[in-house]
Amino acid sequence: MVSGSKLFSKFFLRKKGKLRKPFIIIPGIFLLIAAAGVMFILSVYLGAFGRLQSKDELLGLKNATASVVYSEEGRIIGRFFSENRTNVAYGQIPSHLIDALIAIEDIRFYRHNGIDYRSLVRALVKSVVLNDRGAGGGSTISQQLVKNLLGRDNYGLLTLPVNKTKEIILAYRIENALSKEEILTLYLNTVSFGENVYGIGAASWRYFDKRVEYLTLDESAVLMGMLKANTFYNPRMHPENAIFRRNVVLRQMEKYNLIDPAQADSLCGLSLGLNYLNLEVQNPAGYFLVRVKREADGILHNIDSLTGHKWNLEEDGLIINTSLNFDLQYSALKAFRNHLPHMQKRLHDQYAGAVGKRVLDGVARREMDRMNLNERTNDTIFQRIFSWEGSRNELLTVADSVKHALALLHGGLLALDPGTGAVKAWVGGIDFQTQPFDQILARRQLASAFKPILYAAALEKGIEPCQYYDNDSIVLVDYDDWTPVNYDGVYGGRYALPVALARSLNVPTFNLFLDTGFDKTDSLWKDMGFSFPLSFHPSMALGTAEASVLETAVAYSAFANGGYKINPWSIESIVTEDGKVIYEKSSAVDRYRIISERTAMLMNAMLQKAIDEGTGVSLRYIYGIDIPLAGKTGTSQNYGDAWFAAYNPGMVIISRAGASSRAIHFHSGSHGSGSALALPLVALTLQDVQQNRELAGRLVSPFPSLPPELRSAMDCQELEERNILERFVDIFKRDNRTIEIEIKRPETKPPEEKERPSFLRRLFRRKN
Repeated sequence: MVSGSKLFSKFFLRKKGKLRKPFIIIPGIFLLIAAAGVMFILSVYLGAFGRLQSKDELLGLKNATASVVYSEEGRIIGRFFSENRTNVAYGQIPSHLIDALIAIEDIRFYRHNGIDYRSLVRALVKSVVLNDRGAGGGSTISQQLVKNLLGRDNYGLLTLPVNKTKEIILAYRIENALSKEEILTLYLNTVSFGENVYGIGAASWRYFDKRVEYLTLDESAVLMGMLKANTFYNPRMHPENAIFRRNVVLRQMEKYNLIDPAQADSLCGLSLGLNYLNLEVQNPAGYFLVRVKREADGILHNIDSLTGHKWNLEEDGLIINTSLNFDLQYSALKAFRNHLPHMQKRLHDQYAGAVGKRVLDGVARREMDRMNLNERTNDTIFQRIFSWEGSRNELLTVADSVKHALALLHGGLLALDPGTGAVKAWVGGIDFQTQPFDQILARRQLASAFKPILYAAALEKGIEPCQYYDNDSIVLVDYDDWTPVNYDGVYGGRYALPVALARSLNVPTFNLFLDTGFDKTDSLWKDMGFSFPLSFHPSMALGTAEASVLETAVAYSAFANGGYKINPWSIESIVTEDGKVIYEKSSAVDRYRIISERTAMLMNAMLQKAIDEGTGVSLRYIYGIDIPLAGKTGTSQNYGDAWFAAYNPGMVIISRAGASSRAIHFHSGSHGSGSALALPLVALTLQDVQQNRELAGRLVSPFPSLPPELRSAMDCQELEERNILERFVDIFKRDNRTIEIEIKRPETKPPEEKERPSFLRRLFRRKN
């Protein structure tokens, strides 16, 4: 083999070491360069810098494609992805978008076979000879496609020439394997549009909130203009740059007779028309998507076990159809925005004074001590701070950050179909980005929202609605003289169950608990699916037990659906990118009976009374809601948490609101009660339902009429009438109605022992 030095001597030196004449040297130089170039290309082709993909391997390349989540109306509510890409078919792409792409990127696309020699030479001359960095790379769409699919490797000083050569060779192979339409489709599905958005399908949704087939010409020009530099020409970040680049695209289309001059002039004068929607930041269903992902992972795991085919939720482009009603979800979000900012201001005002600040400082110190943060009190941290006026980045001390977090009002709202368990709305908090903890799953004191469970247990035991219970004050001597207190401070008289529940009277409710017994109440509590274990204490009857919004919605569903425990679910079906259904929710409802139909119907009648005449009456008279509803308010001790539950046979909707710490709360029921803080979230949501006939038709169902025997069971005086002698005695007892009682804790019964009458009703002494 001839060495390099011998070649040099042969071509450039005469005998005795003298240089040959220039007309011999220059062609020799070009010949050597050409030979070196050919050898370099041949070495790349033969795999010296890594094996090149074959035609079949190129055809088998697949983009990681986002799985798309849809509401029941077919609206996109989220994506799961490693790369945010939604593939589209060629038939979905507007012709003017194809024209814009070709005009700005590769005008001879239809006339070359993957290599545009004219553009390549121009790029080499301008970039290498003239050192023009803005000249462009001369890559065809096919070459750019190879780069998008395979990326580029690092070869040191040879990185650019090696990668360019590979792309040219592979572009030629792609051109021989795919049609021009297939290449354009694949290219548009792979190209980056910045912000971790890949492909024209995802870009269309991100920047204009529409499907790609509905893009206008000027919008297409904006997106195609981004291909040169997707950050510099980003229409959200740099709108002026985006308009300038859009107009360059339009003028190129005019230059190549793809649009006429008048059309170009008109379009160049338009505003940007951006309709930006980033579902990763501004998602209306962020908390719900966390649940959907968990549910989808479980479903796909089961499919994997049965079929052996492993699906990847973030790469396989699955279509996930959910039960969420977007209109209802949006109405609930609007209710949060309309109600909670006013209540947040009132809470801030309450803690703005000297006394309030001392309280907040004390709670913050205890919280930091619990988290071992006291040594870092004055350290500063840069964080995203939530505000209803607009979240912002701020530098705060650790102490100030904790105090800000403690003073925030949180809330959650959940709507279920009680017949099937389908989730219809899921608002897990005030802001998914800064407050990701899901309030639907948070466990808090139920307060009076617990009472319907106790009343249902009493009905199951055989206690009738028309049984009367004392409203006289009670002191429990065995429990540190604990006493149940009525919210309105009014005592005396004997009340039937419907009015005691509707008015949320604590003393008659406690007396009902004495008759019902702990075991019966605890049994129903467990059957309804609550995870918090009930502990025996008299205050339990009034709602000191803890539960989540989700558990409470499931429990109330048993009243709405005639007595059945249902399992909530979110996913209707999962479909592959090519339309194959790999999962479909069974039409058979997963449920089992936990209370009798009679009990459910009686509870519905009593809880309708709570809405029409009791603690939920503002739903009717302030918010004008006239759809059929039953429900219950709940206000925990010191207004730490506010609850409201409403339902009919078509929908159960539960809301809860309060600060993260029970030590931070409103000081009065006018702001912190269930009817003031939680009920408006449901009421404002239902106002939209009531005004939307289609939505109301889906979610609202009337209660079935009570049969004659149940109407008879409810037909009684709400307040037991007293005879003349009892009224006379009441005059002297009016100011001294305290009854002292002793109760014993429940004992464990042997398994074979039959249920005995409740021991809680044993009165050992009364003292007037």
